[in-house]
Amino acid sequence: MELTLDMNRQYTYADYLQWLDDKRRELINGFIRIMSSPATTHARVTIDLSTTLYNFIKRHSGKCKVFAAPFDVRLPKNGEKDDNKIFSVVQPDIVVVCDPSKIDEKGCLGAPDMVVEVLSPDTRKYDLNDKFNLYEASGVKEYWTVEPFEKDVIVIVFLLQEDGRYAEGVIYRSGTKIPVQTLPGLEVDTDELVAL
Repeated sequence: MELTLDMNRQYTYADYLQWLDDKRRELINGFIRIMSSPATTHARVTIDLSTTLYNFIKRHSGKCKVFAAPFDVRLPKNGEKDDNKIFSVVQPDIVVVCDPSKIDEKGCLGAPDMVVEVLSPDTRKYDLNDKFNLYEASGVKEYWTVEPFEKDVIVIVFLLQEDGRYAEGVIYRSGTKIPVQTLPGLEVDTDELVAL
């Protein structure tokens, strides 16, 4: 029996947990967004970048943890922890969480320190608008968008300022190294993210 959901209705994380079909979904402010399977380039960039982050943390015995989608990140308002009162749950491509108290068996409860979204034509607007606003409002300190092309890549890094807003994004292209604010000492070589 196929699950029928009202795309115009607001749902909670408690509702989300009841959907036992094989579709991937996110909730932003209670509204459903259906997710499609990533393309090969998207999947490769995600695994390459998450491996770089993971290996750096492991080499330096860091306390942070790296997770790749599908991994639920619940972004409650006002520190709410009740599943019936959480209206935003997303599955970013990559998250870095440095506060172990935010990690549980359901995923991450609260803002990760770093989020990376690999853009595709279908998700570009969503990642640069809806998710950007959600991550900013939730206090994600470092937000990267990665747009891989055949011979180039565009990475935009947004850093949260003291006023709770993201500074204007810094754009990196192929042939540069990007400092990772969440993991001091790590620089990501953009050439490793080019879709070959």
